[in-house]
Amino acid sequence: MKRCGNTLGHASSWLLSVVRVTPTQPEELAARLTTGLLSFPVTHFDDRLSFDEPRYREHLGWQAGFGVAGLFAAGGTGEGFSLTSDEIDTVVRAAVGEVGALVPVVAPATGGTAQASAQAAAAQRAGAAGLLLLPPYLTEASQAGLLAHVTAVCRATDLGVIVYSRANAVLDDVTVAELADRNPNLIGLKDGVGDIERMTRTYARVGDRLIYIGGLPTAETFALPLLQLGVSTYSSALYNFLPEFALRFFAAVRAQDRVTVYRLLNEFVIPYLDIRDRSRGYAVSIIKAGLTAAGRDGGRVRPPLTDLTPEDRADLAALIGKVRVPA
Repeated sequence: MKRCGNTLGHASSWLLSVVRVTPTQPEELAARLTTGLLSFPVTHFDDRLSFDEPRYREHLGWQAGFGVAGLFAAGGTGEGFSLTSDEIDTVVRAAVGEVGALVPVVAPATGGTAQASAQAAAAQRAGAAGLLLLPPYLTEASQAGLLAHVTAVCRATDLGVIVYSRANAVLDDVTVAELADRNPNLIGLKDGVGDIERMTRTYARVGDRLIYIGGLPTAETFALPLLQLGVSTYSSALYNFLPEFALRFFAAVRAQDRVTVYRLLNEFVIPYLDIRDRSRGYAVSIIKAGLTAAGRDGGRVRPPLTDLTPEDRADLAALIGKVRVPA
């Protein structure tokens, strides 16, 4: 396994000071997650599209060796939406067993209130360090309904909870403030909207009571401007297959090195977005294709997602070859 000392020459020195101790309290988790970049690893499947635990464990062991601040198991990039509750529990336990002593493992909670609450309790039993609460499936809801939903899940666990504001669960500033007041174990807001006014209002009202995580697809694109709105870290899907590049980009963002950020955007991120945008659902399948192109076999995605076409895979492999650090 490649260790962080071999890879962080491209990142800022503060990354080297991260203490690799699993946090046990919500406030400890919040502090730890803000120290560096966050990874949302893919979930590996075998040829029958069943969970491939050995390959998943190997991937997480590799990921944990580069100095990442947190691993979010079975999240959006990990196709948590296509996993059953039992599968999510298996994936989380595998992640905790493999890297939980090295890096915080944050588990997902998905679906309606009863299901998400049950998954929150299961995540605590599995030894996860925290919880990411994803939007409830399909149904629309009022701010009062979302307030009740998030509160119920927070009260189902002692873990620190990060709520994902996105899709049919976009939280306004008043709701976020009330959630923070009601739920001491609510530690963060992950933003999947990118609404500048909404984020400005939220940070102005709530301040540093919460941590703020960038959660837009290919978060690198928005990382520098959102830093000014209190979004101090973000979830990097690119970290799955280009960890050195992802850390170098993150260090440039945190240093507010605009020249480097825009150079890396032009060299890789924007051409990558052009491939991602060729088909709906590619935001996840392109990550697995990227792993394969980097020589690590990401495998296939589950329906309803579709894998990249041969032409798209070839274009992605050529792009990755321009920036990848040789093994």
